[in-house]
Amino acid sequence: MANTRSAEKRNRQAQKRRTRNVHVRTSVKGAVKKAREAIAQGGDTKQAVVEASRALSKAASKGVLHKNAVSRRISRLAKAAAKAAKPQA
Repeated sequence: MANTRSAEKRNRQAQKRRTRNVHVRTSVKGAVKKAREAIAQGGDTKQAVVEASRALSKAASKGVLHKNAVSRRISRLAKAAAKAAKPQA
């Protein structure tokens, strides 16, 4: 329990941020999951990957996820999409 007014305020701010961050992370997970499913099933892969990378980039710009982690995830999604789009030899 916070003992000072400033600690109480800090706690309120942290709770607001946590709520916002959880919402953003959840939406990112959903977008990435849709993209992975589209890649696996051969659906509208390009659109799903674009939406997932957009959600990831927004999360990085808001400071919810680290920019390098986002970059790595986008790279892996794009690589998987390219591999799935490549015709089997």
